[in-house]
Amino acid sequence: MSSNLRCIRFRLRRTFQATLVLAMVASCTETGLSNDLDAPGIDPKAESVDPITVGNRLMASGEYELALTSFSRAALNQGMTTELLTSMGTANLGLRRLGQAEELLRRAIEDEPDWPIAWNNLGVVLMEKAEYPEAEQMFRRAFALDNGESDAILDNLRLALAKMENPVNTSPEKQEYTLEQQGDGQFKLRKLP
Repeated sequence: MSSNLRCIRFRLRRTFQATLVLAMVASCTETGLSNDLDAPGIDPKAESVDPITVGNRLMASGEYELALTSFSRAALNQGMTTELLTSMGTANLGLRRLGQAEELLRRAIEDEPDWPIAWNNLGVVLMEKAEYPEAEQMFRRAFALDNGESDAILDNLRLALAKMENPVNTSPEKQEYTLEQQGDGQFKLRKLP
């Protein structure tokens, strides 16, 4: 009797499992598939997002390498504008590629000498390279061009002046300042706690 009961249980279990499998397969048919779980498709007719906007968003999230790629893509379409030179220089600054950042930012201020963001960011590069007197000049120029409206530029200028007064630091430290991105792609040096 018990072996017969086991056999019935086994058959019922198998029938139940088969029914579940069939129900799952039926739910995956075209009419039963839930569209809200699908990944969104690509609309080939939609307008693409400006690569400069994408690059600025990536910069704000600290993805400097991806931002540099996005700015490079924009340069293919628009040419090397002053905005792109500054953006690419700033992305290289975020990646600590100081030589490349300096070269791009110097080109940007040659192309448009009245843009304070490029002057400020070049000053930040020079501060990172411990070239305090030249960095101070860059911050002064940026501050003058900005009509003294940017607190970030003023803070950077103060820091450069303080470093010029006491450039030698005998205590070994890895890095006492970090970059803090402000609005418009502008950077501020912030002292680490």
